[in-house]
Amino acid sequence: MNDPIGDMLTRIRNAQMRGKSTTMTPASKLRGRVLAVMADEGYIRGFEETKDVNGHPAYEISLKYYDGTPVIRELKRVSKPGRRVYLGVDDIPQVRQGLGVSIVSTSKGVMTDASARSHNVGGEVLCTLF
Repeated sequence: MNDPIGDMLTRIRNAQMRGKSTTMTPASKLRGRVLAVMADEGYIRGFEETKDVNGHPAYEISLKYYDGTPVIRELKRVSKPGRRVYLGVDDIPQVRQGLGVSIVSTSKGVMTDASARSHNVGGEVLCTLF
């Protein structure tokens, strides 16, 4: 697998289109940190580390719905393996005039665009949520 974050985001999008309450994704440190930011911002109910059918570590992601519609309306991968997107603190864009969230991988950890601005650090823009 070349793009583990993109794979995880696609699994979330596909599960929401089908109306599933949970979805599974292989576990890694970066995926766990991205999921923690999504849970802190209220886009997913939460996640827990489990084992998949073959005994490999995996995350079970509990998706969040409001009146039957998914809370996540738009989920886009920004920085891809073929084209990495690194931005300074002044260049990190706001998603939908601040209503959405950009998840940024910085030298101080994975965080939202707002907390990256408050910590005055830039980094790789992983994805955007709205």
